Amino acid sequence: MTMNSRPTSTVLLAIVIPIAGVAGPLDERHLHISPRTQVETARVASVTAAPTTFDAAQPFEGNAAGAATVRTTGTANAFSQPSANISFEDELTFKVGNGLFRKLWVSSPSSTLTSDGLGPLYNARSCQRCHIKDGRGHPPEGPDDTAISMFLRVSIPAPHRSLADEIEGYIATLPEPTYGNQMQDFSLPGHPAEYRLEVKYDEKVVPLSGGAAASLRMPTYTATDLGYGPLHADAMLSPRVAPQMIGLGLLEAIPAADILALADPYDVNGDGISGRPNIVWSVEFDQPMLGRFGLKAGTPTIRQQSAAAFVGDIGISSPLFPDPWGECTQRQWDCRAAPHGNTDIRGFEIDAAGLDLVTFYSRNLGVPARRAVDDPQVLRGKQVFYDTGCTGCHQPSFVTHRLVDQPEQSFQLIWPYTDMLVHDMGPGLADNRPEGRASGTEWRTPPLWGIGLTRQVSGHAYFLHDGRARSLLEAVLWHGGEAQAQRDAVVVMPPADGAALIEFLESL
Repeated sequence: MTMNSRPTSTVLLAIVIPIAGVAGPLDERHLHISPRTQVETARVASVTAAPTTFDAAQPFEGNAAGAATVRTTGTANAFSQPSANISFEDELTFKVGNGLFRKLWVSSPSSTLTSDGLGPLYNARSCQRCHIKDGRGHPPEGPDDTAISMFLRVSIPAPHRSLADEIEGYIATLPEPTYGNQMQDFSLPGHPAEYRLEVKYDEKVVPLSGGAAASLRMPTYTATDLGYGPLHADAMLSPRVAPQMIGLGLLEAIPAADILALADPYDVNGDGISGRPNIVWSVEFDQPMLGRFGLKAGTPTIRQQSAAAFVGDIGISSPLFPDPWGECTQRQWDCRAAPHGNTDIRGFEIDAAGLDLVTFYSRNLGVPARRAVDDPQVLRGKQVFYDTGCTGCHQPSFVTHRLVDQPEQSFQLIWPYTDMLVHDMGPGLADNRPEGRASGTEWRTPPLWGIGLTRQVSGHAYFLHDGRARSLLEAVLWHGGEAQAQRDAVVVMPPADGAALIEFLESL
């Protein structure tokens, strides 16, 4: 098998799924699917059922990504391994994709014709510069630290709902007229950077049971040193740190029907949790699709997510986002007129083959095995996790589609601890900026696999969408909205139970 033998977008079998709020079908045409048999459906229900006891680990629980699970290393490269079940031939494809993921782009014109096209405005010169060691980014630490793995998304309210006929509940926005969809804090010579991110924190003490206390840092974000004039009066800014990269292909392979089955937008079961699917527009297929990726599930596929990062973060054009000037707006004339890497011979700055390689790499970053799954303290923490109701959003397990041409992701029992839905997390975490159908208080449930290795991989333990939480406990204490009851239960639970809960999370 050669590195060009895997198509990423050809339809082999489209699974059509009716969705409330979408005019027309939602399909999974980016996947080459072999439907489950009735026997397989019954097996799936059995292996993903909630445990009845907590005195031992569930079968296969230690293999977080099924047969794709990689061994846990003691180094910072724990998130940078290919799926354990990848073929020898496709490991080469993975490595070439890794090279493109790590490549430093340069400005045009350049003698390095396959690496030019950077900017003119950008957040980083490579994918790896934000997703350091394929892990999560962090906010700037002090005045001398750059925000290279963090940026501000920006938009303004739209005067009309442009996709209302296609997607019910879609909250229309427009790019900020001067600064576009996100703000870039680096630029090529001769072009001002768009801004500098300034972060200030206030501390808030939260009393815990047993006389303990935790302190939460409450951030204030300011876009300073604006390079192209003031922001629109209605500009909505949302800080984002780069998320970890592991397991993306497995998340893409979860059947949409299984995700939609977990949605309860009107809280019919009365548990206080009302997850909703984010339905977004597919640039690749020109139709609505289930949002899976990004902090608000604003992107439907890994390929589109990769292309959006190339154009927004680095200023690199691709078949999905062909503008050679990246994020430069019509008000940034010099930026649009600058030299670029689109040519008649080369085409886009990263062509379809290159984008496919980066997609393959991103799809096959392996998930490390769980640690200490049979440890009594971890098992006690797992029971606390279930008893507290955390699984109402952090769905423990799924079985992926049978995929004709993706054996690494095909029919795997996985344990990501996410329902892939968006939830109202309350005013404390609100960015007040909608995305697709997700409101300004809603966020996608983040997968928890690998979360206990964050410090080992990334050199820090900062969590949530903007890295404000400095520990897993702080991340829990920031929960509100639909998770307010679970947060409050953690505040008052006996210290021993709280410690066991954190130990369970660190084992994931």
